[in-house]
Amino acid sequence: MQGVLTGFAVIAVVIAVGYAIGRRGYLGDQGREVLTKLAFHVASPALLFTTLAQTDLSVIFSSRLLVTALSTAAAAGVFVAVGAVRHWGVGRTTIGALCSSYVNSGNLGIPIAVYVLGDASLVAPVLLFQLVGVTPVALTILDLSGKGEKGPLWRRPLTPLRNPIAVGSLAGVAVSATGLRIPAPVLDPLTLIGGMSVPAVLLAFGISLCGSTMPGRGSDRHPVFLSVALKSVGQPAAAWALAAGVFGLRGAPLLDVVVTSALPAAQNLYTYASSYRVAERLARDSILLSTVISVPVLVVVAALLG
Repeated sequence: MQGVLTGFAVIAVVIAVGYAIGRRGYLGDQGREVLTKLAFHVASPALLFTTLAQTDLSVIFSSRLLVTALSTAAAAGVFVAVGAVRHWGVGRTTIGALCSSYVNSGNLGIPIAVYVLGDASLVAPVLLFQLVGVTPVALTILDLSGKGEKGPLWRRPLTPLRNPIAVGSLAGVAVSATGLRIPAPVLDPLTLIGGMSVPAVLLAFGISLCGSTMPGRGSDRHPVFLSVALKSVGQPAAAWALAAGVFGLRGAPLLDVVVTSALPAAQNLYTYASSYRVAERLARDSILLSTVISVPVLVVVAALLG
């Protein structure tokens, strides 16, 4: 229980600082955009590279990963199906599907894994699956669905290699898989730069709240409510059904997969939406509402399964 409250308290404080910065105008009119670009093009790739380069990839081969993958696909699939029927567009549907299924496994998942589950490594399979599997696919779709010339057909499979987030993730996996040891003079600066990622994302998110209307209003209200419902209730329910009913997980393993699935939408999804200039309000409102709702959801899950 303490881990849930601690994780959310840390995030809330940093977002509040970003809001105060935006209200005071300390970073000027371009402050949010600069922080977003810093996180997307520099800090996040460095963070992902240093994290994955030092992670044991054997943790991904488990039934827990299968539960995570299937519950993620289920939540995202429902949103994609509804988006296709309602003609919400490829870009908005992609962002909405991410908000429905992409959990905050980093800056919130790690402290919760430590304080609630008792082991920070338990969030690693989710982190790796999202970074190596979901992120490159989603960003490739956003790249290909954007405006402008997309180049010849043969170049499209190489789209992930032009995205800094995907490059950082794939490079880290390659280093871990080969067992290479990165010299400290190389790793330490990257680690320092990567340390800016989470604060930059949260500060940019807080600045974006300045002058904003209440979440869940306007033309994006239906996609927002659907993504929040899927993220807060649908995905953890699917994870519980799969873990208990299909894979026969009980006790701590069952708690692990349900808790990680009940985490709210990740803040870096707003960075993706801002970078591609698509569905920014949908991302912002979905992240904010799912973060608020996930507090009681996680408390209930921990109480019932803990």
